[in-house]
Amino acid sequence: MADEALSAGAVARRLGVAVTTLRTWHQRYGLGPSEHVPGHHRRYTPADLARLETMRRLTAEGVSPAEAARWARQAPDRAHLDTVARDRIRPTSRDGGGAIGVGRAGPAARGLARAAMRLDAAVINETIAHTIAASGVVATWETLLRPVLAGIGDRHVATSGLIEVEHLVSRCVSEAFAAASRANPPAGPARILLSCADEEQHTLPLEALAAALAEAGVGYRMLGARVPVAALVEAVSRTGPAAVVLWSHTRATADPAQLSALLAAPRRPLLILAAGPGWRADGLPAGVVRPVDLAEAVSLAAAVRDSLDQSQEA
Repeated sequence: MADEALSAGAVARRLGVAVTTLRTWHQRYGLGPSEHVPGHHRRYTPADLARLETMRRLTAEGVSPAEAARWARQAPDRAHLDTVARDRIRPTSRDGGGAIGVGRAGPAARGLARAAMRLDAAVINETIAHTIAASGVVATWETLLRPVLAGIGDRHVATSGLIEVEHLVSRCVSEAFAAASRANPPAGPARILLSCADEEQHTLPLEALAAALAEAGVGYRMLGARVPVAALVEAVSRTGPAAVVLWSHTRATADPAQLSALLAAPRRPLLILAAGPGWRADGLPAGVVRPVDLAEAVSLAAAVRDSLDQSQEA
């Protein structure tokens, strides 16, 4: 048995939870490691792991932790326990339980989705920070965060639930991108101006772009949500950015007149990017570019920054 026993860290990685969550489950519900070797930390046996897997699965499906722990402690046979639990326990969450779908995304996204359903901010923060450090902002956004956020949105549309999940995950994502931006302060001037369209409140993709620009060494200014077109034009006139990125998440906020106003500004930017699914490619004014994804937006912004820097040096 000893060679099969696992440390708390190994169990946490298998389950996709934080070590602090394991400690909580141990202290509150008695689901701790059972193998003890004198002079060493207690370790988790396969039976312990089976109980914890059931605990994690049931809480992810909306069962209260206390009720899930009761079932996890009752039956050592995991297959039998899961069958009984599904038959007898009804999820307590308002959305009706179930999991967040992430399509073909990888295990990190599935683990993040499980943590989101548990409202486990520690694991959410840890997963995002680790992925940014290992793969960069763009890959984190495309392969980890977008699938989970889309899955939360789909469940909300279907059930009118998961509002608390969406709020928690959004806050964690914002904090992670802010930390990434602070960790990569650009040395040069702020050449790129980032803004949401008038009445647009969906800012996470713009925050992802800000973090990706910082990671690429491109200076930017962020105006944020719901920027009236007059205020945006005034900001352009005062700062003279090389490029402006105007984000719109929905058709309701994607008024092409906002782009036309930028094109007519006294200090017209070299590049205007209409970013986000709200914009229709066939409805954009001439001279406006619609990037297909985050990576292209970063590439275009960096290119126009470089072009301006070279022209000033000449």
